[in-house]
Amino acid sequence: MPHLLFRGISPQQLHPVAQQLAEQLASICQCGTDNFTMDCLHTTAVYGGAGEQSFPFAEVAWFERGDEVRGQVAAAITKQLANLGLTDIEVAFRTYREDSYYIDGVPCSAL
Repeated sequence: MPHLLFRGISPQQLHPVAQQLAEQLASICQCGTDNFTMDCLHTTAVYGGAGEQSFPFAEVAWFERGDEVRGQVAAAITKQLANLGLTDIEVAFRTYREDSYYIDGVPCSAL
């Protein structure tokens, strides 16, 4: 945790910056790089019937860390993806509650 889900970005595109991004985010969130997962979702934009690749979008699912950290995380993700030549990058956050997130059947609030 946090989990990063990318769409409109292939694994081949993301791979060169994934380690550096994990290190930046770990520094910002004050946790280890092993706390992060990064997955690329295959999506095809169908609105308008063109069947084009989706725009670059990163969703961060996490336990809330406040406005300042959220802004720093969004900026780091945006910068790394921009370094790949991507534009119009969007980042969104999904916040989990610790009492509603379970690891091996135990809520995180109890760990």
